[in-house]
Amino acid sequence: MAIFESKKERAALIIILLAIGLAIAMAPYITGLLGAPVLYVLFAPLHTWLTPRIGPRIGAGVVILVVFLLIVLPGIWLVGMLVGQAQGAAAGLVNSALLERLSTLKVGQFEVGPQLASMGKEVITWMGGSAIGFIGTATRFTLNLLFSFFGLYYLLLNPARTWKAVGPIIPFSRENVEVLRDRFRSVTNATVVGTGLVAVVQGVLVGLGFLITGLNDPVFWGLVTMVFGVLPLVGAGMVWAPAAISLFISNRPGAAILLIVLGVVVVANVENVIRPYVFRRYSEIHPMITLVGAVMGVSYLGLLGLLIGPLALSYFFELIRMYREEYLEA
Repeated sequence: MAIFESKKERAALIIILLAIGLAIAMAPYITGLLGAPVLYVLFAPLHTWLTPRIGPRIGAGVVILVVFLLIVLPGIWLVGMLVGQAQGAAAGLVNSALLERLSTLKVGQFEVGPQLASMGKEVITWMGGSAIGFIGTATRFTLNLLFSFFGLYYLLLNPARTWKAVGPIIPFSRENVEVLRDRFRSVTNATVVGTGLVAVVQGVLVGLGFLITGLNDPVFWGLVTMVFGVLPLVGAGMVWAPAAISLFISNRPGAAILLIVLGVVVVANVENVIRPYVFRRYSEIHPMITLVGAVMGVSYLGLLGLLIGPLALSYFFELIRMYREEYLEA
């Protein structure tokens, strides 16, 4: 039997090929497209409150301005500050006494110091140069931002029409489609609240640790920890662990041990306490799903993967349940 003989099959082939082409073309901007519904979930209550007071269109414009002032503007400022500080820190560390002491390190009869010092210089130089790489993504970041803002604007004006267009495509009952919509809302809120609280608390604790142990720029490194704190498991450790190593090499073992205890016992357990509590309260998702989903999502979608990863994994188990209920058991 020949394939693609009927008009129906040829039309399906054309649609599939166009869908693949569109997916490839839109791949660099997937974060902007996915960012629109995420921002809608977070800021729709504000638009609902503004609409009877100033109208839906002006209210949507005000919401976009609020998003820009609360998220985009501080993010641009923070990235710029990190780039400047990283360049200065890299230049200072390359010529610091820390690498000179590291070069004299021995393990038994083997002199491992020169190799470690050489590797350290290469890593520090790479980190300083990589900071400039943030600037190279400005064009893509701007386009993704425009997609998110345009999508957010139209979602705020008429969310029912959007959902009415998407709902019939989902091959499940109306009740289960509503479950998926509620799941998106609850997981998004839980991820934003949980990740934000963890990052802020860890940043404050690491900043205090730097202040107590006499390390330089505790406020700056606290902010850096907040940025890295959004990464599950290893985020804050990327700041306090190298600092503890530098204290050991600087012949300050007491301060180094204090910072390690603070990092391992207190900072690391902040995530274990806050994140499961928030997810159980907002979305009733097992903490293991959030952890695996976040790690999986970050590797593919960057920071937005912290939201999309747990959501996708949660959707996977929900879809299995729905399929079993509607098609297997029936």
